[in-house]
Amino acid sequence: MTAESEKAPVAVGSRAGVPDWLRRAATLNELWTFVILLALVVFFTIAAPGKFFTTYDITQIAVNAAIYLVLGVGMTFVIITAGIDLSIGSVLVLAAVAAGEYNLHHGGPASGWGTVAICVVIALAVGTAWGALQGVVVASGKVPPLIVTLGGLGAALGIAELATGGQDPAGAASTHLQNSLGFGKLLGIPWMVILAAVVTAVFGAVLAATRFGDHTLAIGSNPTAVRRAGIPVGRHLVKVYGLMGLLAGLGAVMWLASYGTTSIAGHSTDNLKVITAVVLGGTSLFGGRGSVLGTVIGVFIPAVLTTGLIVIGVQQYWQDVAVGVVLVVAVYIDQMRRKTRERA
Repeated sequence: MTAESEKAPVAVGSRAGVPDWLRRAATLNELWTFVILLALVVFFTIAAPGKFFTTYDITQIAVNAAIYLVLGVGMTFVIITAGIDLSIGSVLVLAAVAAGEYNLHHGGPASGWGTVAICVVIALAVGTAWGALQGVVVASGKVPPLIVTLGGLGAALGIAELATGGQDPAGAASTHLQNSLGFGKLLGIPWMVILAAVVTAVFGAVLAATRFGDHTLAIGSNPTAVRRAGIPVGRHLVKVYGLMGLLAGLGAVMWLASYGTTSIAGHSTDNLKVITAVVLGGTSLFGGRGSVLGTVIGVFIPAVLTTGLIVIGVQQYWQDVAVGVVLVVAVYIDQMRRKTRERA
């Protein structure tokens, strides 16, 4: 038995007839996700020559994807722990409403940089507090994350609607915030894209090269073993959900900077888009596996898909259908990969 098991890898390798490095590359989630992204770009470029993948399109795709990328980074950590957060769109709205209401009562569009700074702190604090609260319920109450965050989705949105009467307040963002983060550029690159890139780089390094990242991956793989190793799983989950809330708060700041309003009714599908991107990027819904790099690529697939469908004249309603189908396919592929690993 032992001799046969020792020979098995050699037989597989010889039967495959390809170098080890090529077989390893072929199993990389990021590689296959990038191939899908590249295929979409090629398809829409051919379908709409001269209209797609122009400099303007690339810039718009990057700007439109920036907020979802920030949310996707947080969602990557959550899903790696075998959790989920359906409330991110509502938390973004709640944080935007809290910051926007403060801005309205302290100068409105003409408010100064001091007010802008306070609004940013308010948005980040509200998002972090809400996320951490959900983490506490998940960790201590042993309530499934799906139920906790589904309840959080309705509660956060309800509080935002109560505070505003269900109407988007005018002048919720300072002109300073919009002219800088919203519309400003550095060397031709929008500040929105730069901020998203910085967030991605920082938390990508956190996941790949820190104890926090190691614990996150370990909890998703085997929480029982992690507890036996003396790692406080509950406390770590609170931090992970707090991180998701923090980045939802940052997304609120970015939204206010871009649109100058809270868009209370405009974030109902944020969770669908972000979860789709994260799963497409190779993060397993069963936990224990994922990367921020994969999420980066995954975020751009729905962004390119949506922009491409617009360019070739497909109705907006079909865009939501396409994103939903992509999510189902991504989950199916994830299940197939999981079964393959279990058999191996």
